Amino acid sequence: MFFTAGIHPHDAVDFAGDADLDALRGFMNRGAVAVGECGLDYHYDHSPRDVQRAVFGAQLALAREAEKPVVVHTREAEDDTLAMIVEAGNNGVRGVLHCYTGSHALARAALDVGWYVSFSGIVTFKKWTDDQLIRLVPDDRLLAESDSPYLAPVPYRGKRNEPAWVTFTVAKLAAARGQSAAQVAQQVTQNAKTLFSLHAD
Repeated sequence: MFFTAGIHPHDAVDFAGDADLDALRGFMNRGAVAVGECGLDYHYDHSPRDVQRAVFGAQLALAREAEKPVVVHTREAEDDTLAMIVEAGNNGVRGVLHCYTGSHALARAALDVGWYVSFSGIVTFKKWTDDQLIRLVPDDRLLAESDSPYLAPVPYRGKRNEPAWVTFTVAKLAAARGQSAAQVAQQVTQNAKTLFSLHAD
């Protein structure tokens, strides 16, 4: 089991500056594989947008300092997210757009600076109509996730999600890409190991 540590944009308003950054550094030193999830959420606006940007920027800087990737949450904040991740990516920060449902333009911008794109059970929902987005992501930048306990895939939609059900998301990704589920499963596993520098002890 591996873990990440970060400050979600909903909680950015409570950011304690250097104290919180020092706490995150401590987690990085104790084995966290990434900074996050962090990012921007202009849908709920639980934190002021300028504060969200400042806290996200501080965590991108921490990721660069710690040489760790970032796990990015973005919702209805595409222009600011794009600008910030492109700048970070050009400065050597690696990362992933987590639970992604955004535009092709933002996905391409992330891919262009070496980032990954991760899909959740949302791609199995009836309302999902963007298989082209799934196909846009190269094999070596594709990730799948559960986002447990949320976003349980069909046929378990509405229930508390379980990590084991990510297989349904993988199957959907495979179908959209014209690949076998086994092939996609192997690929996303390898991609996760690469991005997060995972190893077996």
